[in-house]
Amino acid sequence: MDTCFATFEKEVPAFQVWDAAHLKIGRLVAANAETILGWAALSPVSSRCVYGGVAEVSIYLAQESRGQGVGKLLMQQLIVESEKAGFWTLQSGIFPENKGSVELHLKMGFRYIGKRERIGKRDNVWKDNLLFERRSALVGLH
Repeated sequence: MDTCFATFEKEVPAFQVWDAAHLKIGRLVAANAETILGWAALSPVSSRCVYGGVAEVSIYLAQESRGQGVGKLLMQQLIVESEKAGFWTLQSGIFPENKGSVELHLKMGFRYIGKRERIGKRDNVWKDNLLFERRSALVGLH
């Protein structure tokens, strides 16, 4: 069931479009046999070289797998893979209604940095977006 709390997208993009928008590293799928429980991926935040170590997190869980630790496992592995690749910051934009995603990000070391009010429309309704970021302790930031 689509809760409409995850994305501004109204339709699932073609794989070629999705593939072009996401980095090759950090593409993760959690599955039980043939059932996909959730997935995670990273997108570049900018084509400018100074942002080369910053990525946007996408993480989606099937309704029936929420609250079972799947999101935590995906996020832990996403962090590991991003740090191996030299990323120093992961960021996320989350709809305020998506309380589970907010909780997951906070548990995984993300910090709330602000809110973009009425940043976009979904089904003709203005939506806010909460901004979170996580800085890597492993990548030399000092």
